[in-house]
Amino acid sequence: MNALYSGGTAGSLVVSAIMRFGDQPAIADGKLRWTYRELGDAIGRFMTLFQSIGLKKGDAVSVLAGNRAESWAVICAAMVMGLRYTPLHPMAAEDDHAFIIEDAEIDALIVESGKFAARGLAIRSRVPGLKHLLSFGPVEGARDLLAELPHVEPAPLVDDSESEAMAWLAYTGGTTGRSKGVMIPHRSLVTMATILYADWDWPADIRFIAATPISHAAGVTLYAILLRGGFTRLVQGFEIETYCRVVAEENITAAFLVPTLIYALIDAAELRKRYDLSSLDMIVYGAAPMSPDRLREGIRIFGNVFVQLYGQTEAPQCITTMRKIDHDDSKPGRLGSCGRPNPLVDVFDADMREVATGDPGEICVRGTLVMNGYWKRPEATAEAFRGGWLHTGDVAVKDADGYLYIVDRTKDMIISGGFNIYPREVEDALMAHHAVASAAVIGIPDDKWGEAVKAFVVLKPGANNSAAELQAHVKDKRGAPWSPKSIDFIDAIPVTGLGKIDRKVLRAPYWEGQRRGVA
Repeated sequence: MNALYSGGTAGSLVVSAIMRFGDQPAIADGKLRWTYRELGDAIGRFMTLFQSIGLKKGDAVSVLAGNRAESWAVICAAMVMGLRYTPLHPMAAEDDHAFIIEDAEIDALIVESGKFAARGLAIRSRVPGLKHLLSFGPVEGARDLLAELPHVEPAPLVDDSESEAMAWLAYTGGTTGRSKGVMIPHRSLVTMATILYADWDWPADIRFIAATPISHAAGVTLYAILLRGGFTRLVQGFEIETYCRVVAEENITAAFLVPTLIYALIDAAELRKRYDLSSLDMIVYGAAPMSPDRLREGIRIFGNVFVQLYGQTEAPQCITTMRKIDHDDSKPGRLGSCGRPNPLVDVFDADMREVATGDPGEICVRGTLVMNGYWKRPEATAEAFRGGWLHTGDVAVKDADGYLYIVDRTKDMIISGGFNIYPREVEDALMAHHAVASAAVIGIPDDKWGEAVKAFVVLKPGANNSAAELQAHVKDKRGAPWSPKSIDFIDAIPVTGLGKIDRKVLRAPYWEGQRRGVA
């Protein structure tokens, strides 16, 4: 790329924030509390330690730790040095972690002592190519970065990254076999941060809580917060009372949560009496669809504070945005939308054309937000970019005002008796029932229908409604083909580490040995 047009990197964004916001509060995790200047000092010291073991631009680092300030400092140091960072989800299995470390050709792995010490040692024994095992705290056989951090001089914060170079090599969930590494250049992260800066309804005083892992969606959101000079409070996972207490104590104004966690807040009436959550001015939701009826409940409780994101790893966070003003319940069905495409991407259907209002089509995207392709997967890259557009695999319809409504993933569609049925349609109908807290729907083999609609339902506390009542409810709301042929009542819907319904787990018992996969 011509150097004249190559500016704008995640590294320069970090350096600029440190210089601009100096003594403003930057980040805290319950143990540490840093200003931007102190964050910059930690970043510089991590850079010195990385340089001392020979890490240089283009090398690869990975972190396996909880939500802690040092993790964010390491990620920022990687961005400034031009290293390639690969996130590891804290809840993933050892096999997944080992596969990613080997496939991504990681040079240095940093693990948190205690919970992740044994996992780090196991990965090192399984991946001979891993050159350095580093740690936050003492881990046998690993170099303890925290022990050395106070004793080294911070390196100057000089951005050495490049716009088209890989910033993050992030692995997708792997619901259809081994996960794929998504090559996200600095250009994508800067585009994303710019869109989030402009398109979300940020409060004037940003005090953001991150309870979901900063290795994933909550982490990339922090780039936009850097742009705004905001404060981030990290929390170690979502425990409902701890979350409410921190929101109240820290006067939190902004949050990102997946829908299942918002449902928990909605249902926590006693905790909301005990802790003052009125400071929440923006609650961003995404990663999975949210029931319009439960969203309506949330608006009644928290007010007009909700913002929805729709994106995917390949086009992070912001293909579309549903702003506060868009949550207009006077417009029929509007709460089921994911908003409008942002101004920096083009969105068309799979045939690279505008679909007629109300007709379903696959969402396809292009623009500076989009990834550079899949790591070492040229065939998968070519398939994803066929026709010159990124194919998301998500089916949507568009209304007359330009709002998109995601019907479902193309691979999740159920074909029952010749009808194309999307799980989201049935789930929304079930969750419109007053007794249903959450629901998940899959297709299972059926000799008569080809596939039958099967539902898994979590009832609200105290409810004991029957399957027949819920089947009749869906039939009335959607029609007979959408009514589940069977309903299982369960205590909790299984979700992936990213908070999405884990349909693979739900399908497995029914599709074992069958022709169709369980993606």
